[in-house]
Amino acid sequence: MTRLYWIVAVALVALAWGASALLYPGLPARVPMHWNIRGQIDGYGSKATVFLMPGVMVGLLGLFRALPTLSPKNFEVDSFRATYLFVMVLTIGMMGYIQAVLLYAVATGGRMDMNRALFGGLFLFFAMLGNVLGRVRRNIYIGVRVPWTLASERVWNDTHRVAAWLFVACGLSGFLIVVAGLPLVAAFAVLLIAVVVPIVYAFVHYKQLERRGAL
Repeated sequence: MTRLYWIVAVALVALAWGASALLYPGLPARVPMHWNIRGQIDGYGSKATVFLMPGVMVGLLGLFRALPTLSPKNFEVDSFRATYLFVMVLTIGMMGYIQAVLLYAVATGGRMDMNRALFGGLFLFFAMLGNVLGRVRRNIYIGVRVPWTLASERVWNDTHRVAAWLFVACGLSGFLIVVAGLPLVAAFAVLLIAVVVPIVYAFVHYKQLERRGAL
């Protein structure tokens, strides 16, 4: 199973490079590379910049390969290896999605709502991440890594069960807000809930256990 994750990840990277190389000859000398909060183009780059994201994906692949060997004792990723590799595929897949949106925007001269396209994908990423977040064990790379979760395995596990539910709920809610054409500020508010609530929960839960001497 772990080999399958690597095969999928490498295939996604190869696909990003292949699609970029295929479209490269037909691209204009300057291509849109940045959009403001209103979805308007406010930055251009040479067409060679279309290879930037595939390069980032290669870097991520190497990083995910190296991190397990760099883990300190009691914080190894081996205890949730399959979930770790799923997160790797999910992260590289998200980068691949961003590259696909960028290539489409470049090919069409930037005539698309980039903000909604990107944030729609981002919220689906959060929802899928939340689906496995409860299986992430204590480590220093992935998850709600705050002092109270890193100090207590019980607080870590309880916090990630809460975060998993929140990420799925907020991710799907944010995605629906984006595709429904509602103001993006509402989607940002939902994202803020998913980020802040688990941190507050971890602090409160830790202090409760500390007062009861249950740590």
